[in-house]
Amino acid sequence: MAAAAEPSRRIGLARALSKLGYCSRSQGFELIRNGRVRLNGNVARDPEAPVHLERDRIEVDQASVPSAEKIYLMMNKPRGLVTSAADEKGRETVYSLLPRDLPWVAPIGRLDKASEGLLLFTNDSEWGARMLAPESHLDRNYHVQIRAQADDSLFHRLMRGVRTESGLLLSAKRVTSVRHGKTNSWIEIVLDEGKNRHIRRMLEGAGIEVMRLVRIAIGDLKLGDLPKGRVRPLTPEERGLLDENG
Repeated sequence: MAAAAEPSRRIGLARALSKLGYCSRSQGFELIRNGRVRLNGNVARDPEAPVHLERDRIEVDQASVPSAEKIYLMMNKPRGLVTSAADEKGRETVYSLLPRDLPWVAPIGRLDKASEGLLLFTNDSEWGARMLAPESHLDRNYHVQIRAQADDSLFHRLMRGVRTESGLLLSAKRVTSVRHGKTNSWIEIVLDEGKNRHIRRMLEGAGIEVMRLVRIAIGDLKLGDLPKGRVRPLTPEERGLLDENG
């Protein structure tokens, strides 16, 4: 699928900073409220001030904000890192693994602190939104180690759906066996939607303890042999795999 053309309609100033790849939208709010942003030569105090990206001039600290080169990255996230730019509890985040001179990028979706595996980043907000949209139908594949003996009855139950304590029904698109030992098993779970902590809450509702959770693929894009904690750009071919699905 071809990338969407830049819309001609006006958007809010904070969102414009995000779309230009300068910073996140929330960071843009702070810059604007601190009087560091000028719009067409005038200090702007309203994060929702309308901006036409093709016509208006935006400056931060009196330096022009050009449109950044589009960046598309994949990370093999280790467990123990929070998927956010900053954490109110002071925990280490995935941004500690990104190069310091990298323009601002945002994660596409999340992996919780205890989860590992494939995580995407981009400063192309249109592309990122398309990857997350339900209509993209991008499967997410996970290898999950559970403290239980997995069998067909468990697989069928997870695909039918498990109701959580809050009453939410969570299900998997597909569940298969990877390998098993005497007291635990590795299973592959495929989701075509992703609610917050979907797999952990689903298995908890089934009375199953999760020992490890690793995302191994998004659509046809596979984590492959990227070492844990490393980051690399997506190739044009890999982006094409996601665009075809999304």
